[in-house]
Amino acid sequence: MRFAFVTLSLAVLALAPAGRSQSAQSAQRTVEPARFAGQNCVRLAEWAKANGFEVRWLKQDETLQLSNRWSKIVLAADSREAQINGVQVWLLYPVVAQNGALCLARLDVEATIRPFVSPPRNQPGAKVRTICLDPGHGGKDPGNEIGSNQEKQYTLLLAKEVRAQLAQEGLKVTLTRSTDSFVELSKRPQLAKRRGADLFISLHFNAAESGRSTVQGAEVYCLTPAGATSTNARGEGNGERAFPGNRHNDQNLFLAYQVQKALTRNLTVEDRGVRRARFAVLRDAVMPAALIEAGFLSHPMEGRQIVSVAYRQKIARAIVEGLLAYKRAVEQGT
Repeated sequence: MRFAFVTLSLAVLALAPAGRSQSAQSAQRTVEPARFAGQNCVRLAEWAKANGFEVRWLKQDETLQLSNRWSKIVLAADSREAQINGVQVWLLYPVVAQNGALCLARLDVEATIRPFVSPPRNQPGAKVRTICLDPGHGGKDPGNEIGSNQEKQYTLLLAKEVRAQLAQEGLKVTLTRSTDSFVELSKRPQLAKRRGADLFISLHFNAAESGRSTVQGAEVYCLTPAGATSTNARGEGNGERAFPGNRHNDQNLFLAYQVQKALTRNLTVEDRGVRRARFAVLRDAVMPAALIEAGFLSHPMEGRQIVSVAYRQKIARAIVEGLLAYKRAVEQGT
């Protein structure tokens, strides 16, 4: 495939990090756009230089690093996998190589890169005080089953451990279920709304259908922006419809990132990345929301760890640290 370059200039918002002046954050940086597969694309080197990033090829014409004193972003040609400050984050579209340049979809510039470089902030006085934890599955829905181990049992145990640790941090916590009961997916974000939750966190454990001895690690999902393809196993296509949860796209992504960073650094598990999906509990959440897959029950070693109390306490601690990091960042200056 080839790019069809156009002459119309594209104004791209400067992605200024926290601490920069308001005038710097609101400045416009203009780069010439390209089009690929129906998407407006931005040449990464041009965008980076216009927005105060140093540019360095890690592998000529294939892997590019953009860095400043706050952020380091690594992107590779023909890949949706990016590294942002050492954490894997899945892009909405692959990076495209054309005539010695790497190009990124404008939607990724706005919806994937910007929330990290210029983190979202709460409105003045708006604090994260109440968190709704959603233990996945329950009742007639066991979730993943590996031998006698059912996902629903361990998501509930994990939720109770996270609740206890968050309470020690002075936060109010509510659960969508506190027993082995079935709760409709559509009702879970509704419960969070009725209880005045500021964040919604759905807890799950993964399982692989094949390659069980090798597939392991943690991944955290947030809602896919309208018009983009998801990165979950089913890979929902380019849904043009926006859902209530899309009102918080920046917060959703930043929340998922903080939790994924805490999981991978505190547990030293494989980093499967921050991903996008249109899961029902994320679509209908009216507050920032993320869905955590904290490990693979199907993996021989990771599965044994998940069913142990001590390891679940470590998972809970990592989740709490990620939530607290998000809370500190969005409340800064409020």
